[in-house]
Amino acid sequence: MSHNTTAILIDGGFFVRRLRAVYGNKIATDPDLAAEKMHEMATAHLYSGKNSPRSELYRILFYDCQPATHRAHLPISKKSIDFSKTDTAKFRLALHQAILKKRKVALRLGYLDRQNASWKLKPDTLKELISGTREWSSITDDDFVYETRQKQIDMKIGLDISTLTERRLVNQIVLVSGDSDFVPAAKMARRGGIDFVLDPMWHNIRPDLHEHIDGLRSTSPDPRKTADKKPAKKA
Repeated sequence: MSHNTTAILIDGGFFVRRLRAVYGNKIATDPDLAAEKMHEMATAHLYSGKNSPRSELYRILFYDCQPATHRAHLPISKKSIDFSKTDTAKFRLALHQAILKKRKVALRLGYLDRQNASWKLKPDTLKELISGTREWSSITDDDFVYETRQKQIDMKIGLDISTLTERRLVNQIVLVSGDSDFVPAAKMARRGGIDFVLDPMWHNIRPDLHEHIDGLRSTSPDPRKTADKKPAKKA
């Protein structure tokens, strides 16, 4: 391959979780703006420096699941809830449509494991119960979160990394993610001569993960610097 070509792989669940911290509430609730920022963040990786040549974009691959759209019953009141009408579902579905309109973007969908989905206490609520600052009698529906697990996302990411590497379709792979599930695929890609870069969107990663990547670079705004620029609250 005579020219530099980059594939950008984005863990959609991780991207959505980081949206509010990195881009603020407005973008985190507007699917069109979120898709725009996703594309800007991804294509910024094509420029590695002032004197470096621009890399050619192979494709942006966005991995996600359709949101929960079924009905369930709240854990305390037992009232029925239609997840398809929630803001979360509406945002995710609209985000997928907005992403599909972007140039050179492919949407890779897994699925939600509904069989093992359940209501779980929020971490802060659990801490309060353990410490004794809350009583069980005070618990309401708002103290729970409906937890579902994504299926096939990690597998699809791993398979795409394997295909890109074995077919020599790219010189570089950028993965937008924040956990360590990518390590086996990263090792394989690096053995195949691929430059493997991790973009954690300024999220902290384990120190030992550095040995499994060739570079660490976040192209989204640094939320720490953004926070420093916010005006101080009046006393």
